Amino acid sequence: MSILVVGSVAYDNLETPAGRRERVLGGAATHFSTAASFFTTVHLIGVVGSDFEHAHMEFLKGRGINLSGLKVVPDGKTFHWSGHYLNDLNQAETLDTQLGVFATFDPELSEHHRERPYIFLANIHPELQLKVLAQIKHPKLVAMDTMNMWINTQRDTLQKVIEQVGMVFVNDGEARLLTGLKNVTQAARRIMEWGPKTVVIKRGEYGSLVYNGNRIFAAPAVPLLDVTDPTGAGDTFAGGFLGYLARAGKIDDSSIRRAAVCGSVMASFQVEDFGLDRLRDLTHGEIDERFHELTELTQFDHMPVFV
Repeated sequence: MSILVVGSVAYDNLETPAGRRERVLGGAATHFSTAASFFTTVHLIGVVGSDFEHAHMEFLKGRGINLSGLKVVPDGKTFHWSGHYLNDLNQAETLDTQLGVFATFDPELSEHHRERPYIFLANIHPELQLKVLAQIKHPKLVAMDTMNMWINTQRDTLQKVIEQVGMVFVNDGEARLLTGLKNVTQAARRIMEWGPKTVVIKRGEYGSLVYNGNRIFAAPAVPLLDVTDPTGAGDTFAGGFLGYLARAGKIDDSSIRRAAVCGSVMASFQVEDFGLDRLRDLTHGEIDERFHELTELTQFDHMPVFV
């Protein structure tokens, strides 16, 4: 089953302890789409300027991503973000943000897009997320992401979005800020009370916690010797997660647990190089092998502790 993602397509200027890169292909929808495309067909809704490079358009098409919903604005500039991770690889420091054509992004879905079974609302203004929700028809699953800025400035609108989706992706800090609760498990439970059946807490290098009804699953991150660029890791995680669910065609607890591991696996590849470079030559065999490695890492025999 296919996925529709609505979000940003951007260029990033990056600096990490591993080096510097300029005009790296980025954006939440781009990272999500690329990761999810390893599992299923993805339809991307976004906007870019006339400066968006042909090679990057071809890369996305080469991944089988449907770009009929990617609008190119003549004489416009693509969203551009600059930042670095010199002090903490878990936290980007923004140096400059130029929204360009993304400032007037107004997602309009075609009839074909409205009927997609899986929807991912990437990190965009909650008003735009609500607009997308008003256009879709009978989806099997709607998942969403957000950020601190929307929690601080669009709290009421954001909650309206949360009330209408089935799955929420947030990091632990966002969950606490959103609910006012310091305990992450309590925060996840509170978010589920608003409507979503599943809350996924992204914890970066520490993996993720998945709250699904009354069940909790902890998925570790893949231990890596070197991390080059963590930009977009959370969106790549979500792409692997939703991509697997769409491929499986089921949203039961067992599938959600495997989806979380797939998310960890995809994010582990993404951070090994700048932007999406590591995913350019990634193979299904490598994904399967790392999935197996992560399974081995967490497997142990159940036995009585005291005998």
